[in-house]
Amino acid sequence: MNTNLITDRPTFVTHLECSMTGERYAADTLQGLSRVGRPLLVRYDLAAVKASLDRDALMRRETDLWRWRELLPVRDTADIVSLGEIETPLIPLPRSGGRNVLVKDEGRLPTGSFKARGLVMAVAMAKALGVTRIAMPTNGNAGAALAAYATRCGIETIVFCPDDTPEINVREIAMQGARVWRVNGLIDDCGAIVAEGAKQGRWFDFSTLKEPYRIEGKKTMGLELAAQFGWELPDAIFYPTGGGTGLIGMWKAFDELEALGWIGPARPKMFAVQASGCAPIVRAFEAGEDHAERWEDASTVAAGIRVPKAVGDFLILRAVRESGGQALAVGDPAILKAVDAAARADGLLLCPEGGATLAAYRQAVKMGQVDEDERVVLFNCATGLKYPMPAAPQALDRTQPIDFDAL
Repeated sequence: MNTNLITDRPTFVTHLECSMTGERYAADTLQGLSRVGRPLLVRYDLAAVKASLDRDALMRRETDLWRWRELLPVRDTADIVSLGEIETPLIPLPRSGGRNVLVKDEGRLPTGSFKARGLVMAVAMAKALGVTRIAMPTNGNAGAALAAYATRCGIETIVFCPDDTPEINVREIAMQGARVWRVNGLIDDCGAIVAEGAKQGRWFDFSTLKEPYRIEGKKTMGLELAAQFGWELPDAIFYPTGGGTGLIGMWKAFDELEALGWIGPARPKMFAVQASGCAPIVRAFEAGEDHAERWEDASTVAAGIRVPKAVGDFLILRAVRESGGQALAVGDPAILKAVDAAARADGLLLCPEGGATLAAYRQAVKMGQVDEDERVVLFNCATGLKYPMPAAPQALDRTQPIDFDAL
């Protein structure tokens, strides 16, 4: 992070707002959900931002997450917590995807996933607001990001994860300073434990969308895309959707950029991608509902999108519908086939959730929901290095005659 480019001038935050009712809340007070139990959104004085910053000035800054500081909630630079949040690259997938398919590879971020974006912002604001102990439910990567950033600034952290969470994630969380507990249930079962502890005053609840600031970190994905595409947006975005914070955040980012006059009104078609073994958003979308019922017996190889019920369901569905996009479900065989194809044909290791977006894109092309000529961005939300890979058992005995033709 180039701290020379950051001033101590306050941000342009004006207030927090209930995403359902519009009720206003103070921005400099610790907040959870709104009075009606819905996420709070951070609002800015965008006219003042427009008057004080132009695109050319922003483009001269170092390309990290903090270049967008006027559109972020951290007021005092002393509260910034950073492990080096870079702008992630767009990687073509010409063979496994197509000539107009790009992957935004979030695995390049600290702790190897896009969870770093949301958690760096949420932890920085928790630090600013005096939080000393945090608890969170996780399917793996969010807990790792929380552990890293909270440890960095001395906040005590307790993480609860389903007992089948990938081993590497559990050990990563523990290694980075959090107390991690395996729970015989799904992520919402873990969330219930966190909520009860918060009710008893034992910790602050950092569950997805239960504090206002993770959205603000995740929206930087949308801000980066606009800059990377020359202040136009791609035609479609395929996003792996569990809690949906990133999809909600990008949709918010596009509105803020239009208010600044930096982009026009055109929006990408937003595709919320879920696994067929856990697809509550898809079911609600197809039924025309505004809220998604809990998905029972959720199961998928893509643990990061195994979220039976999302508190921001109506915001996800609203963005998908307003964009003219779709909510799509893909099966585990298609997910694993896509991961294999991207690695073997294009040399890019996708995580299972990233593989789901490639599988969904292929499905959408076949169904005529997106055209091969359209510019498409798929989100790979974590490095594929964290996930199991096929065995490679071949060995060579150097002391025996070597059949070079066979090699």
